[in-house]
Amino acid sequence: MAVNLKGRSFLTLNDFTPEEIQYLLQLSKDLKAKKRMGIKGTALERKNIVLLFDKSSTRTRCAFETAAYEEGANVTYLTNSQFQVKESLEDSAKVLGRYYDGIEYRGFKQEVVEKLAQFSGVPVWNGLTDVDHPTQVLADFLTLQEKIPHKPLSNIKLVFTGDSRNNMAYALMYGAAKLGMHFVALGPEELSPDPEIMDNIQKYAEKTGAKIEYTDNVDIAVNKADAIYTDVWVSMGEDVDYAERAKLLEPYRVTAKMIQKTQNDNVLFMHCLPSYHDFETENAKKMKDQGIDIREVTDEIFRSRHSVVFDEAENRLHTIKAVMVATIS
Repeated sequence: MAVNLKGRSFLTLNDFTPEEIQYLLQLSKDLKAKKRMGIKGTALERKNIVLLFDKSSTRTRCAFETAAYEEGANVTYLTNSQFQVKESLEDSAKVLGRYYDGIEYRGFKQEVVEKLAQFSGVPVWNGLTDVDHPTQVLADFLTLQEKIPHKPLSNIKLVFTGDSRNNMAYALMYGAAKLGMHFVALGPEELSPDPEIMDNIQKYAEKTGAKIEYTDNVDIAVNKADAIYTDVWVSMGEDVDYAERAKLLEPYRVTAKMIQKTQNDNVLFMHCLPSYHDFETENAKKMKDQGIDIREVTDEIFRSRHSVVFDEAENRLHTIKAVMVATIS
């Protein structure tokens, strides 16, 4: 099957077939190999890209800018603009679509990237919203392929532990369902996935043979897992009681004991970053002073041989590059 994604937006993995996702992963591998060999990229020469950020960022911004430059594109990081301030989203989208070949957005509502794609007339890429983070999932899946080369993704068991209603949990579910994986959302019932979202995901899973589950039982969830994934317990911009959230999620912190329960000596630990694995960040120190432990993973595991978090971070560059090359090159 020939795959042509030119002109397509990348808003969610729900919009892509398994073949198209695999194509993006293979293109990511090819572009990564080209970079490692020192081959100068030219796929995005004479292309102009604009980056819109309503949420702060390290990896997403740096990956988009670096990936674009390495393939020859010009990048505008747009700040102090009239976007959604003195001008409607529709009007801004139409203007930006006249100037640029592609638009990246990182913010809150999924409908913002959807409207940008609707009105701009150029490919739009989702750098993160409250309900999805598709570029991160591509990087995660590329990392799984690299670290577990003897298993196809369809044979991988991936467990997400913590707040299983957050954007990473949902994004991983979407990807896992599309590629036929075994995915388990693990966490307290109070933070369980939205039933409507789960129902939609199960429809994809039925077509691909994927197994998508939710449980609050740690022993059942992590048994024979190939990878344990987690994220911070309070999402960016979320207004919650930290003490209450920490108490609720403490049983789901990734620890040496949880790793042992997998019965897999080579189980991977994965994280989208940033992480409260120690008390070196301002927020973590503040919480510690109040007697609140908000670490979603212990420092021991974060720095252990199981951890592939910085491989994932690097792969953001290669997979984002693949998305841009495939859709506007």
